Amino acid sequence: MNARTATMNESASDEDRNAARRQRASRRRRRAVFFLGGIVFEATAVWLRTGRLGGNLIVRCRQGHLFTTTWIPAISVKAVRLGWWRLQRCPVGKHWSLVTPMRESDLTEEERRTASEVRDVRIP
Repeated sequence: MNARTATMNESASDEDRNAARRQRASRRRRRAVFFLGGIVFEATAVWLRTGRLGGNLIVRCRQGHLFTTTWIPAISVKAVRLGWWRLQRCPVGKHWSLVTPMRESDLTEEERRTASEVRDVRIP
């Protein structure tokens, strides 16, 4: 192999490495945008539903029980996140159910009082 051929091969392999590097960086950017988009989507959905971005929210399970839970967009240890719903254990009925955040102004004073008396575990 002569010097010219060796230089061409090195140049081609440098271009291949650079292309692979750019491709990996592009994949990382897409993943980051997808992840951040998911956080923004969930925070927006919760805000539209409750008028708040998270924190201690009153939620209703599918059986109608009301309780207070900590709701932090993109963070969930005790529930499975499904948009503005979560599959979570209901401390009132002692069952697993989809829970939905509620707007406090849509609840009666009695419902707000009842929900504030019952909290699930304090892990987000």
